[in-house]
Amino acid sequence: MIPGLDRYKEAWQVESDREIKPGLHAMREALLLLGQPHHNMPFVHLAGTNGKGSTLTFIERIARSHGLKVGKFMSPCIVDVHDQIQINGEPIHPAQMDALFKRMASAGLSGKLTDFELLTCTAFLHFLHEGVDLALIEAGMGGREDSTNVILPIVSVIPSIALEHTNFLGDTLQSIAMHKAGIIKSGTPVVIGELPEEAKLIIEQEAAFQNAELFAIHKHFCIEDETYSNNKTGLKISHLKRRMLGKHQGHNMAIAITAFLAIGEALQKRVSIDAIRSAVSCATVPGRFEEVLPQTFFDGAHNPASAAKLVDTLRESFPQKDIHFVIGMLRDKDVGAVLKHLEQVGTSYTFVDFSNERAMPAKTMLELSRSGNSRVTNDCLPYLLQPREENELVVVTGSLYLLTELRTRLLDNKRNM
Repeated sequence: MIPGLDRYKEAWQVESDREIKPGLHAMREALLLLGQPHHNMPFVHLAGTNGKGSTLTFIERIARSHGLKVGKFMSPCIVDVHDQIQINGEPIHPAQMDALFKRMASAGLSGKLTDFELLTCTAFLHFLHEGVDLALIEAGMGGREDSTNVILPIVSVIPSIALEHTNFLGDTLQSIAMHKAGIIKSGTPVVIGELPEEAKLIIEQEAAFQNAELFAIHKHFCIEDETYSNNKTGLKISHLKRRMLGKHQGHNMAIAITAFLAIGEALQKRVSIDAIRSAVSCATVPGRFEEVLPQTFFDGAHNPASAAKLVDTLRESFPQKDIHFVIGMLRDKDVGAVLKHLEQVGTSYTFVDFSNERAMPAKTMLELSRSGNSRVTNDCLPYLLQPREENELVVVTGSLYLLTELRTRLLDNKRNM
């Protein structure tokens, strides 16, 4: 369920299906009815297991620092559906959503699409109407059969690949890589992050088949300390300071810089090193090791790979702190493997229920926990609002849906104070 979407569906009597239905036939038919709003627009397409949102944000900030008007379509939302479609950091306005749903209703889209497909069409229409210079599109799931894969990007980006959505994408890294590789298009550059060898081989084969120039981290470009280096172009950028912590965010930043070099070439935009430095220094992503309250962080580590990166960040940045985790997850995730990572650094674990039909019950998570200092709570908000000792850190993690719910409640609590 996409929070806030039903309001527009009901207002304009546009029916859609909440179930995931991979495949592009319905999207292509719908876009034809809408007059092909996705044609002749400069796109960047991102797919991958982790790092898409952070990499997209780095690209967005760099592009905006070069004077480009940038649209972005991402998922899931932070608060509600409006967050998923933005231009220059501003969410789509309800009046704009109404106008676009009116158009989609008139075009006869009712009953033809899933919720995510409908929202993808909305994003394309919005970006076309507002005349963006660049549109950053994050695949919802996989890549090859994802609703976003109707675009022809000027660069494709795959930050990472790990096991995810195995009921749709397959239960091997090779199968999942085949889906991600689907965003690689003929003659279009592709930038990749640190991938497992079996997944990297699939991506390399697809790039060769599509005659797409490949830029791989550690091989064609790298980040060491605060310096970016590109072996293909000879470019070096030093003194890159970022607010997003963790080695993995350094990798995401380097991927974004490399992608923007391709964007600059495609759009004939001169690249400014000073603009890049300024952009990465202010890039932040809600729910990516985000400090929402003093000594309280939100991080959407919803799979083993992202949980491992969270643990690395905590060890690197807060080695002497007592870490108290607050955790809520979806039942179709590998909860046991996530907990195994988190239990390497945590002092205590609080498991919570949240409003999502796919949520794993907090009691079930407690049973999976190997920690002797775990508990279940019906409401973790009072705990989050408690003052912290100097040596304490609270990390709320797991599902982004949990983070969205808690963020909304914290905002409501702040307004009512």
